[in-house]
Amino acid sequence: MRPVMPMATALLCALAVAACGSSNSSSSSGASSGTGTSSAATSSSSAAGTGTSGATSSSSAAQPAVGFEAVPLQSGPPIAPASTTGTAKVHGITCGPTEQLVYHIHAHLAVFKNGQSYTLPAGIGIPGSHAVNTNQGPIASGGTCIYWLHTHTTDGVIHIESPTKRIYTLGDFFDEWHQPLSATQVGTLSGAVTAFVNGKTWKKDPRAIPLLPHADIQLQIGQPAPPIVKTDWSKTQL
Repeated sequence: MRPVMPMATALLCALAVAACGSSNSSSSSGASSGTGTSSAATSSSSAAGTGTSGATSSSSAAQPAVGFEAVPLQSGPPIAPASTTGTAKVHGITCGPTEQLVYHIHAHLAVFKNGQSYTLPAGIGIPGSHAVNTNQGPIASGGTCIYWLHTHTTDGVIHIESPTKRIYTLGDFFDEWHQPLSATQVGTLSGAVTAFVNGKTWKKDPRAIPLLPHADIQLQIGQPAPPIVKTDWSKTQL
């Protein structure tokens, strides 16, 4: 594993296999993995551009519908800023210089209020990072360290990359992010929260929702109720 790298170095990895790609809950090798925020800038070999200048688009360019993880990018305002992530240990979860790939899975979170989609921002769990606009959407770059639970882009994918196998919860992720999550609050959004996990109503505290492999989690406030979002994981390497 390599340490967290700055933006210019990270974006030079654009043609490598994504570090947070292949989902393997028991593999410690993470054979195709890079580390830290460098993995955020990796993509499939079809990606256009191999360096910073090739991968970065102008701020006026249209954001692509699908990001580098082959998952549709979310639209709408952010649930809350990614920058509220701290650096202290949270529920035993630490922020270190490299990704930990012994336990490596992914879950998806979609959030709506009054039928409007809200975006899970890039860089949650990567304090000090900033989102860079690329031809595959915004990607978190830089950062002082990386937590075991984090996001790289705005597609709603939560990366769980831990040195030990453990069931993490949505509450762990929000606490690491330093954002509230309850039956009446999701980040900056308030109101009665209805939760779904893999299309089924979750009747317990949303904080207790487990981040399991390929879980589709949806939180919604108000009406109209949007359709249930289902991630086509078969199109990804996650």
